[in-house]
Amino acid sequence: MSAEDKISHRIDQLAGKGKELAGRATDNPDLEAEGRGEQATSKLKQAGEKVKDAFK
Repeated sequence: MSAEDKISHRIDQLAGKGKELAGRATDNPDLEAEGRGEQATSKLKQAGEKVKDAFK
């Protein structure tokens, strides 16, 4: 996994966490769910990159 990919995926994960927390703070379940979804997507991308690295 390249450094750019690691940083990009981590930024996406942190943005998702921010949305989740903002959703909780404002009692907005849609925003909270969107944040959790972004975090999950980011984690899947990170896992995919690790699999690619394992087969290099």
